[in-house]
Amino acid sequence: MHSRIFKLRSRRVGRCAFALAFLVLAFVTAPHAASGADEAGFKPIFNGKDLEGWDGNPKFWSVVDGTITGKTTADNPTKGNTFLIWRQAPVDDFVLRLNYKIVGGNSGIQYRSKELDKWVVGGYQGDFEAKDTFSGILYEERGRGILANRGQKVTIDADGKRHEEQVGDSAALQANIKKEDWNEYEITAEGNHLVHKINGQVTAEVFDNQKDKRAESGILALQLHAGPPMQVQFKDIRLKRTRLADGRKKIVMVAGTPSHGPGDHEFNAGTKILERCLQKTPGVVAAAYYNGWPADPTAFDNADSIMLYMDGGSGHPLIQRNRLAEIDQLMKRGVGLCCAHYAVEVPKEKGGPDLTKWIGGYYETGYSINPHWDAEFGKLPRHATTGGVQPFKIRDEWYYNIRFPEGSGNVVPLLVATPPDASRRTEAAKSHPGREEVVAWAVERPDGGRGFGFTGGHTHANWGNDNFRKLILNALLWTAKADVPAQGVESSVTPEQLKENLDPKKK
Repeated sequence: MHSRIFKLRSRRVGRCAFALAFLVLAFVTAPHAASGADEAGFKPIFNGKDLEGWDGNPKFWSVVDGTITGKTTADNPTKGNTFLIWRQAPVDDFVLRLNYKIVGGNSGIQYRSKELDKWVVGGYQGDFEAKDTFSGILYEERGRGILANRGQKVTIDADGKRHEEQVGDSAALQANIKKEDWNEYEITAEGNHLVHKINGQVTAEVFDNQKDKRAESGILALQLHAGPPMQVQFKDIRLKRTRLADGRKKIVMVAGTPSHGPGDHEFNAGTKILERCLQKTPGVVAAAYYNGWPADPTAFDNADSIMLYMDGGSGHPLIQRNRLAEIDQLMKRGVGLCCAHYAVEVPKEKGGPDLTKWIGGYYETGYSINPHWDAEFGKLPRHATTGGVQPFKIRDEWYYNIRFPEGSGNVVPLLVATPPDASRRTEAAKSHPGREEVVAWAVERPDGGRGFGFTGGHTHANWGNDNFRKLILNALLWTAKADVPAQGVESSVTPEQLKENLDPKKK
């Protein structure tokens, strides 16, 4: 009996030991599985081959063995701190992860920063070094200096007064950092809340309430410090943009490549005007990408609304590659979409059904028409996009006979005017002589998102018209679900500003 009991117990112990071993193995391997899930939303911003999208002094920066490498020597020193800047876009709210290795000297990761001179940057920095004092701190380069030492949680008041709390042991955090070896740095910036981590441990945390000093958006860059010879390397650089904190709304605008003659299709200059106007609007963050579709893989990831102002038709950037599917995922998330002028035109078979779903209608070649004419908008409907917009008359290449779906009761006409019948050159347009035509419209989609179509914008000078411009600015806020002022978005544009950022044209 005892022998049998012993055998049974042995089998149970064996099974328990196996189960325990399995649990230990699961515990050891679990971080890898969790890490995969934890990487959701992160996108690489360094291709591992060259410095495409990055810009710095080639005397110091290169790609070596798949890593961004910054190096100084006794024969090739840098006179001051020099930086490798990510040129694709500014960063606002985000989580950044990368691996770094440093031999000698000091380095850092700049974020929400400003370029003060060529390859000279000032702003928030995730500091690290080869020694034992500064790795993990939050330092403001060319600004307020050290904002939080390692192991500190700091709240900075509106007047700059700091409240410091030691929440981690600096020596223990330093011991977690591998000397002359690879370490993972993580930076989170959400509103005024900034957090640094090295190898999974929080090294510094700051709540920056000093509005006149803090930054909510700016460039991302890597530092090579002046001083003794050193080498710093970076790899596995990936970025995840996060929805803006504090209820702010982000509007992402994309300007197309140069098109047409001087003063026409000035997508870059027109977008710059709108960007400047939006930057002065409380509660709104404007981000603009110029000269074509963004190379930044994270461009739309935390957008509340997107505006496309570019050439369309069969060459529309939206229908290239896999972009229709990518934008569709954003639309299903409730992101707004605005299309201006030529951007409302897509092929009937590829893009037509999508724009119909997203903005309520589109320009169909052979059905719609695109003459230049003086449109008089004598009466505007009551709608958030028309707040403060007065009746106006303006000449542009106003597209009309837009392809709207049958029974499109959710499409709200915003700008309606009667074109001269002589302009009705397509058979479909000729069949409606004297009819009022819709040249701007809005739609609320079943997915919760909002769309806006606007057929003007051929003539650049029209951005100087207050009513023309106000309607677009109002629509951008409305599609982002931001509060539109009752009298609309106030803005001004000078004749000098209209002449800025114009595309170089062939003579």
